[in-house]
Amino acid sequence: MAKLVCVNVGTPHELVGLHGKKVLSAIVKRSVEGPVIVGRLNLEGDRQADLSVHEGENKAVYAYPSEHYEFWKRRFPLMDLSWGSFGENLTTQGLLEKTVRVGDQFAIGTAEFEVSQPRFPCFKLGTRFSTQDMIKWFLDSERSGFYLRVLREGNVESGNPIKRTVAKRNSQTITSIVRAEKKTK
Repeated sequence: MAKLVCVNVGTPHELVGLHGKKVLSAIVKRSVEGPVIVGRLNLEGDRQADLSVHEGENKAVYAYPSEHYEFWKRRFPLMDLSWGSFGENLTTQGLLEKTVRVGDQFAIGTAEFEVSQPRFPCFKLGTRFSTQDMIKWFLDSERSGFYLRVLREGNVESGNPIKRTVAKRNSQTITSIVRAEKKTK
């Protein structure tokens, strides 16, 4: 049974990148306790810094599998990688990119979601991890996580079970989309 490990939110603040360049980002998230309201475009307490690439119903909520954290902890052993470190709103367990398909629908708490697309990282993930190589490593690892559109607003909370309500068996998996994108790079 899949479950919601943690709910994470953040607001835009400055990150310092290479050569001291500052950039506004909301990639740094903090875990929250208790029920969190899911709105049509994001979670209560969460904001995006660059609405030209993060806005809209197709990128309302970002989910990332907790199973990937051990891989990244081995690559970044000195870095504190707490839940939300990849900018995800929902840290999940039991939903991996190789089995999640575009169009799959999930019920979490009283909210309902539909998988819309994988995450393709921008330079801000590299800034967050202090190396722009992170963008390539992220794609090469095929540990992308995925975006969700909100079908029904409601509440979610850490520990909620995640129930797949619709399985789109003829749709592409998140992994297959990431692999196709890697071939174009």
